Amino acid sequence: MVQKTTLTNGIRLVTERIPSVHSVAMGIWVNVGSRDERGPERGITHFIEHMLFKGTQRRSALHIAKELDAVGGFANAFTSKENVCVHAKVLHTHLPLVVDVLTDIFLHSTFAPDEMERERQVILQEISMIEDSPEDLVHILFQQEFWKDHPLANPIYGTPGTVRALDREKALDYMTRRFRPPRIVVAAAGLVEHQAFVELLGPTLSDLPGSESAAQRRPPALHPHRQVVAKDLEQVHLCLGFPGCSHSDPDRFASHVLNVVLGNSMSSRLFQEVREKRGLAYSVYSFANSHEDTGLMGIYAAVAPSQVEETARVIQDQMARLVVESITEEELSAAKEYLKGSMYLNAESTDSRMNRLAKNEIVFGRWVSFQEVEEQIDNVTTEDVRRWLQSVYRPESTAVTLLGPVTQEVLHRCFPAPPLEAVAQSS
Repeated sequence: MVQKTTLTNGIRLVTERIPSVHSVAMGIWVNVGSRDERGPERGITHFIEHMLFKGTQRRSALHIAKELDAVGGFANAFTSKENVCVHAKVLHTHLPLVVDVLTDIFLHSTFAPDEMERERQVILQEISMIEDSPEDLVHILFQQEFWKDHPLANPIYGTPGTVRALDREKALDYMTRRFRPPRIVVAAAGLVEHQAFVELLGPTLSDLPGSESAAQRRPPALHPHRQVVAKDLEQVHLCLGFPGCSHSDPDRFASHVLNVVLGNSMSSRLFQEVREKRGLAYSVYSFANSHEDTGLMGIYAAVAPSQVEETARVIQDQMARLVVESITEEELSAAKEYLKGSMYLNAESTDSRMNRLAKNEIVFGRWVSFQEVEEQIDNVTTEDVRRWLQSVYRPESTAVTLLGPVTQEVLHRCFPAPPLEAVAQSS
């Protein structure tokens, strides 16, 4: 059973009771992420997330860790382009403790200067680690061009320069301005009673001022590009993309089906054609990134420098076939079962149920049942998939980034530069 209570200041409390489990997962979500940062603020949301476990007025960082370890619990946090979340999972009998700990770190973290300096060095090392991970790096480089001149282009962790410039005053000011009640959702899933959850949280969260001062988000323009980033690596890392679906796009289920058939499963066309039949790559897949008002569908592959052109040809051949012929009925049926199976298998985890509960509330303002999603998946036809792909994919205006030991000449042979009119149309 899913229930929802909205506090007087606008904070939403949503729970899903699952009687068959012994655990409860809880998360405090704020609909604020890296796309909401401007200029020198880049990376501040991620920095704040790191600092939430570094001590409050009542607890040291060690005290926080010990309290949760003492009950066999687990806590963590993450930042995305559009949300930041601090979450924990414990046996249901320890829910009052988790509520106390999470609300304490969310409302009363001290951001001690010495802790901030230590965490700054951790984040700088995190940035260096990503720079040394070509698969992660090519996605970041691709998105910096694809979402060019828009905050979605910015890496979630910021830049070394902006991270070094952040301080306690800036972090607290940002939280005061952006972490406002209308953007906050507190979700819990598992063996939880809704009214008891409200009674635990209400007195603590109701006093948070309810005004909203954050600027409204603006949708991005898309930027088809052809980019080579030379780097001394063993492989060339390829990232190709085109417009995808937003979280609420009516065509999102058709795009999910296409993603499964294209490259998001072991039986997918790209996995079979690129890896299994030709041995061109160990890692090849398609992916879909959705945001509030836009999206991206893309393809990634890591190949030997001598095999870039053949790999690019195979990928483009598969895309051309999908545009003209769409997927087969057999592929459609298998993709639907894959999507439904993944949904229901994930539903066996209270963490996943909590995440789904919060995301539904943030995106749709309501609970979206599994049955409703299953019906939407079942309604997708092969023609829906073909129609959607034809509306977003044009070979001349796809975006491409190559990272590694590769030249502009190879890029241009694989992916000729888009004509100006194609760029203008896609923007």
